[in-house]
Amino acid sequence: MAGRLENKRCLIVGGTSGIGFAAAKRFLAEGARLLVAGLAMDEHDAELLTENGLIAWLACDARQAAEVDKLFAETSDRLGGLDVLYHAAGSSGRHAGDGPLHECTEEGWQATIDANLKSTFLTNRAAVRSFLKQGQPGALLNMASVLAIAPSPRYFDTFAYTASKGGIIAMSRQAAARYAGARIRVNVIAPGLIDTPMASRAVQDASIREFLCSKQPLTNGAGQPDDCSEAAVFLCSDTAHFITGVVLPVDGGWCVSEGQYSLPK
Repeated sequence: MAGRLENKRCLIVGGTSGIGFAAAKRFLAEGARLLVAGLAMDEHDAELLTENGLIAWLACDARQAAEVDKLFAETSDRLGGLDVLYHAAGSSGRHAGDGPLHECTEEGWQATIDANLKSTFLTNRAAVRSFLKQGQPGALLNMASVLAIAPSPRYFDTFAYTASKGGIIAMSRQAAARYAGARIRVNVIAPGLIDTPMASRAVQDASIREFLCSKQPLTNGAGQPDDCSEAAVFLCSDTAHFITGVVLPVDGGWCVSEGQYSLPK
């Protein structure tokens, strides 16, 4: 039986680790003709994807317009066009100086905006240009965060990160409205806390793990990268042909759960 992405020409930016890597494995299982891009990729992971049908992984700093343009030119050459872009790349920004509003540095702000919002802008622009040039339908899927729609500042108080993810939502809905007539769909997934290398600080914190038992009650803790893959496949496939401008929380109940803190002793 054919997969939901059978022969779809797909590019995952940020497909070299975490949520993006899990999606890459699932896209291949669903029959996609797939390229992945990122800053670097583990050799073993690259071999695993190649054994399962990956056409290539391409090094790209999605914060740089010239590198993004080169990536999309090579994608077009290798795949003969593009049907799907999934932008899963991003960064927490905490290491660069992101934090609460009164502590967030200008350097932290700019680094986080560049890593998350600017990179999404650059890849989305390139993808839409490709879709319009082809004169064919296309699907864009972007990565936001539940923090953009359901803040939780006691444990997750990174101002620039939240702003960048909120910007991705606004940008995606604007593009969805603008290009629906060209049958270009733009959707967003907003994950809760997922156990990835980027989230290691939170996942390893005992207080946060306890908090997640009630904040993400469907799993009693952090989600796994594969938990986002089903949503990604669905929104990028023709099954979702009537869906655009959607922001889908994939969050184990985060957005509808209050979350309980331990009482001071």
